Amino acid sequence: MNVYDVFKERGFVEQVSDEAKVRDLLSERVTCYTGFDPTSESLHVGSLVPIMALAHMQRHGHRVIALLGGGTAMIGDPSGKCELRKLMTREEIDENAGGIKIQLERFLDFSDDRAIMLNNADWLLGLNYIEFLRDIGRQFSVNRMLAAETYRQRLETGLNFIEFNYMLLQSYDYLHLYREYGCSLQMGGNDQWGNILAGADLIRRVEQGEAEALTWPLLETSSGAKMGKTEKGAVWLDGGRTSPYDYYQYWINTEDDDVMRFLSIFTFLPMEEIVELSRLEGSEIRKAKEMLAFEATKLNHGEEEAGKARAAARALFSGDSGGDDSAVPTYEIEKARLEDGIPAFILFADAGMAKTRSDARRLISQGGAYINDRRVDVFDEKIAIDSMVDGYILLRAGKKKHIRIKTSE
Repeated sequence: MNVYDVFKERGFVEQVSDEAKVRDLLSERVTCYTGFDPTSESLHVGSLVPIMALAHMQRHGHRVIALLGGGTAMIGDPSGKCELRKLMTREEIDENAGGIKIQLERFLDFSDDRAIMLNNADWLLGLNYIEFLRDIGRQFSVNRMLAAETYRQRLETGLNFIEFNYMLLQSYDYLHLYREYGCSLQMGGNDQWGNILAGADLIRRVEQGEAEALTWPLLETSSGAKMGKTEKGAVWLDGGRTSPYDYYQYWINTEDDDVMRFLSIFTFLPMEEIVELSRLEGSEIRKAKEMLAFEATKLNHGEEEAGKARAAARALFSGDSGGDDSAVPTYEIEKARLEDGIPAFILFADAGMAKTRSDARRLISQGGAYINDRRVDVFDEKIAIDSMVDGYILLRAGKKKHIRIKTSE
């Protein structure tokens, strides 16, 4: 099956430069690339669409390039932003690159030149500005650039000149990868459509070569929330920032209307199986959510951690105190504090079950706070050492958010 048809079937395609040409291009082995933002040492769930797209390409025999924007990050992409991004040093970017490479290796095979990870700082930082303007800058029309959605939105709030160069630099990346690696397809989020087309056009102008563009939709949940965002913040791929259990919980709490779409994009399950899962209704839809959570967690954290997270979630969901809940996040508190007793609203806030103590009081007043499956009715009820069962106190907010409290000396 042509990987382009896989993309279409699974919901990866928003815009494409020329559908017939792209499908024909992908009928043979090609080199493609997509970029990743190195502004953190960990990627987050929002980065999974490009990662999964590269993984599908690789599984269909194509060579993939994961390009870290080390050079462009020193400028800042204005796409989708209303203000100038924080500028980073080369040292910060290089440090972040190490963590990102480890995460990409869970999804991509970097052996035998099947996947390549590059940093555009390696060629952008050494550019001669005058030569760049003469050779590359003259190929761009300012009028066309200003008409691009990326820049048009920012003109209302103010566009910094350094950001105005971003399209040129990303286009030059595509040209460089075309020249050095034979890369003929750039993929990215739909907010990058103008930049990707500009790069393909630059290749045609400078090299008289053929290059194509493909973008995927910018995903939101059915309720309009941005992918990978929760009350706690971003859902990270790094297990040290987002535990495998919390990662599993993010996926199992998927809204009903999003389950089939997310199974198609964020797992490698056959579409026939996904269609069958999509037919589940009512309480049965939890089986589909569990499958999504397990498969997504397995890809990122491995099958063992996914199994532990599933076992913990099942134990808590079923109320089985004998189940394996060892993967549930744990918060340590000084034994002396617990011996004295801690007001419930303070304990819930300190353990991260509410953003603030005011939010914790509100949670309790609305009947959404539980200790060892007993609802807390008084916001300042003292929770003490005698509440521990088998060495822990289990806090729950609502139906799905849990944390275990244990003591430290």
